Amino acid sequence: MKTYNVAVVGATGAVGRTMLKILEERSFPVKNILPLASARSAGQKIEFRGKAYEVEEAKPSAFEGIDIALFSAGKDVSLELAPEAVKRGAVVVDNSNAFRMEPEVPLVVPEVNPQDLKKHRGLIANPNCSTIQMVMVLKPIHDRARVKRVVVSTYQAVSGTGLEAVEELKLQSQQVILGLETTLRVYPHRIAFNLLPHIDVFDDTGYSLEEWKMVRETKKIMGDESIQVTATTVRVPVFNCHSESVNVETWEKIAPEEARQILSKAPGVVVMDDPKNTIYPMPAYLSGRDEVFVGRIREDFTVPCGLNLWIVADNLRRGAAYNAVRICESLVEYNLV
Repeated sequence: MKTYNVAVVGATGAVGRTMLKILEERSFPVKNILPLASARSAGQKIEFRGKAYEVEEAKPSAFEGIDIALFSAGKDVSLELAPEAVKRGAVVVDNSNAFRMEPEVPLVVPEVNPQDLKKHRGLIANPNCSTIQMVMVLKPIHDRARVKRVVVSTYQAVSGTGLEAVEELKLQSQQVILGLETTLRVYPHRIAFNLLPHIDVFDDTGYSLEEWKMVRETKKIMGDESIQVTATTVRVPVFNCHSESVNVETWEKIAPEEARQILSKAPGVVVMDDPKNTIYPMPAYLSGRDEVFVGRIREDFTVPCGLNLWIVADNLRRGAAYNAVRICESLVEYNLV
């Protein structure tokens, strides 16, 4: 079996660490692993397949001899270094928002649009975490009944912001319980025992960048600009796993029973839908899983062809690291690297 020299940029961050973990779990054919991060993090040690590796500084020369580079270090780092990695012969899978809407850059969820990988020119974008879990459920419905319109409200975990946000939620929870003043470092308001209808920056329309990501990325991944999408994204005091309330209007009627059957056969999707017996997806119990879970599948009686869905997935794994590794696996499968 052919093996590959793999670099992980942002190896000390939450998603980077998870990428390394999933590469190991899935026995990806790694010849050599190269953990990269900022100069500040260089020198730290990470473990991969039982061996300790020293994190090196991410700079253009680091990508010499690299076959695949997984990036999860933020937009600025990707804009600076991803083209340098491609120039040196690496195929880049980028987890930031830097290239997602570039027409020539494939935006891929392997269970949804793997064929788009064949168009890559050395750079592939990993979609937004909240978009990934939604399109994995929408695509089978779209194939059967054509999606007309989507209204989504998200309930996004703090791990999506990073390790500092997880620590902030832990600290603030203790502070609130003890009646102390809360420390604000990551978010503009307290996140413990609170909800923030604010993810990323707002523009002049009143929508946030996170909301526009879901709108634009959904159309690109599904390959259908006619799908209407509107989103409200909310940060919630949950450590891990994003949840979404999704209202789908289709051109053809599809009954909840048929939707359950279709989704139960969809790759990477698990139907968890028996509300009378209190069975439905919940973030507290699904952390560490790589599937997308869907429940509360029911008819929307206000339109001729509508469904309501509740979708939960681990945002660090399914919504980021696992999807990136699955892209790498697909590249190998299609002999595109």
